[in-house]
Amino acid sequence: MGWLAIVRHGEAAAGAPDAERRLTRRGEVEAASAGQWLARRPELATARLWASPFTRARQTAEAIACATRLTQETADGITPDDDLEALVERLTAHETTRPLILVSHMPLVGGLAGRLVDGSPGAGLAFPTAGIALLEADVWAAGCATLRAFVAPPHA
Repeated sequence: MGWLAIVRHGEAAAGAPDAERRLTRRGEVEAASAGQWLARRPELATARLWASPFTRARQTAEAIACATRLTQETADGITPDDDLEALVERLTAHETTRPLILVSHMPLVGGLAGRLVDGSPGAGLAFPTAGIALLEADVWAAGCATLRAFVAPPHA
């Protein structure tokens, strides 16, 4: 069985361009809380940590990396406008033997969690900022995952 933690970035300030929006102070606190929750999950101790190239996602991943002592990797194909089906295909090829923490944006995180758990193209979860969906599966394919936890700040 493999583990996937899907994380939405912390609260971000308004502004343009979208890719450069930064976390607010509240978003920084949310990201640190998410990092602490993830650090308490032994099943994620050896995870890869992928972050969207957008500033707010990288800032959230930095807080997670600090708490978990994982190395952040900037990953293409996980921005708000990227193709969900292409990401599902990419994850299907990903080995489940190594856990993965993916830090991204709505609507991608909600659609990804819904697609992997429910399998329907229109399925999705409403993620709060710094929300985390922890999934378990033998393969990262549509409808093959089980939602083990869904938490939001302050991640208890």
